[in-house]
Amino acid sequence: MSTTSALLILSAIAFPVLAQTGDPLAPKPGSATAVLSGSIPRTADGKPDFSGVWDHPYVPDMARTTKNGPLMSQEGPGNLPFTPAAQAAFDKYDPHTDGDYTGACLPFGYLRSFNAPYPIEILQTPKKIAFLFEQNTWFHIAALDRDHPKDVYPTWFGDSVAKWDGDTLVIDTIGFNGKTRLDTVGHPHSDAMHVVQRLTRLDTQRLRMEITVEDPKTYREPWKNTRIFALMKPGSELMEYSCEENNRDFTQGHIKRPAEQ
Repeated sequence: MSTTSALLILSAIAFPVLAQTGDPLAPKPGSATAVLSGSIPRTADGKPDFSGVWDHPYVPDMARTTKNGPLMSQEGPGNLPFTPAAQAAFDKYDPHTDGDYTGACLPFGYLRSFNAPYPIEILQTPKKIAFLFEQNTWFHIAALDRDHPKDVYPTWFGDSVAKWDGDTLVIDTIGFNGKTRLDTVGHPHSDAMHVVQRLTRLDTQRLRMEITVEDPKTYREPWKNTRIFALMKPGSELMEYSCEENNRDFTQGHIKRPAEQ
């Protein structure tokens, strides 16, 4: 089920939406979507509360700008600032012939998990922020009580630490193994990628996530993608997701297993 073709089909699924007025990426003062002092939910220690199950845009292409219903949207930078070598590699990439690693049920990686068209639950404590991805039942933790290790062991999702900048949570992630891609269309990254996410609770129903990607091996300069999440109704829960179960696109040879890196 977690193949490229399945993801492209799932992009057409209609997500739950809530009514709003105004531009979700730029709420106007005095409008119904403006952030009012004291209007956002807060934890016992006074920090903005991100806890809950969140619907969010499906982002198969982080470069593009799209709208996913009245509350959700994502804004990309347009053409990405590739290095010449990375541009040439991306231009010839074909997930069917080269093998999309997700078709073999390998981990999506950090950003591609946020881009998948399934809900994400956020669990928040004073020391940790945890992201529970319905996609493949993965999880990732950003620590608020430590720095990055001196020698970071490279992994599929990287190592994340977080800090507060006023009411904005800033998550810094490094230590990637370079075996994943950023999105369904296959934008690449290397093991040198550095990701900074800035999470801001806009009001009772929405949060904004601004993502900055810095990767000197792949891109000439940092670039950003911003998206709006919408809180799902109370009682919403994540469903179990097993990529390995009935993965016929892979078992029947429609998608090749990627070459070992």
